[in-house]
Amino acid sequence: MTLLSSKEFIAKRLPERAKRGGNWLAAEVPAAPDRYRFASPLATRISAAAPPTFVLSKAFRSLPPEPMPNTIILIPARMASTRLPGKPLADIHGLPMIVQVLRRAEAAGIGEAVVATDSDAVQAAVEKSGGRAVMTGGHHLSGSDRIYEALEALDPEHRIDLVVNVQGDLPTIDPADIRAALGPLSDPKVDIATLAAVITDPAERTNPNVVKVSGAMVAPGRFHATQFTRADATGPGPHYHHIGLYAYRRAALARFVALPPSANEQRERLEQLRALDAGMRIDAVIVKSVPLGVDTPEELAKARRMLAR
Repeated sequence: MTLLSSKEFIAKRLPERAKRGGNWLAAEVPAAPDRYRFASPLATRISAAAPPTFVLSKAFRSLPPEPMPNTIILIPARMASTRLPGKPLADIHGLPMIVQVLRRAEAAGIGEAVVATDSDAVQAAVEKSGGRAVMTGGHHLSGSDRIYEALEALDPEHRIDLVVNVQGDLPTIDPADIRAALGPLSDPKVDIATLAAVITDPAERTNPNVVKVSGAMVAPGRFHATQFTRADATGPGPHYHHIGLYAYRRAALARFVALPPSANEQRERLEQLRALDAGMRIDAVIVKSVPLGVDTPEELAKARRMLAR
């Protein structure tokens, strides 16, 4: 099989899309063989479940039909939440939250979506839904470390070039926003891409739980991020709320997880500062809204209301 770059692939497929129209079609992705690359406390285990057949809502039907051949979406999930025990398995309209996120990742249409977890229960829930999961070690300190282990197990031949990390507690994430995160990686100077939305609620400017991102505009709807902070947003604005979804070049992810935590990262408790402190470039795409992150019972109830519409 000949692998194309994202740019070559898009150029090849656009005429066909124009002829066929915009209906999203679920693509069949062949299961990869089980491979064991890690001598971690819990060896990586890969499920080979076939991608599910399901009916997408109207909101998803206009998404692009073909996945990019060199891109994968990885969704880290763990059961260790203290504020919302068992969070990945919390029911939202008949599906575990992790499966709601997986459905949206699949609907982005950019590549296979796989859950990376250290929980047998999460793996079982994903497989029951027809999805695919990779069991990883329980020693990881961040989702980035977890998805890197999963990536190496799924693709030891290094055919995958681009990796999108979607947090497992974003059940309302817009598939179009997942797809948009890949845009900056068409610029070879960019190592990592992420998302941001304009802060419209004045209270968010002084909320330390809202991470603010700022930088220099490089194109309409995109800026080179030079600062991430929990500090108050000051000045005339606009101010931007950072959304913790990342698209990595594979080499950038490998470099990032090999770096030690930086002083700024430890002070702000923001791992993306490790990349900036190491001279890596992060660009942010501006999207319309911030997806709901679910960390508490109250946020879970809100997610259920939002997805009932």
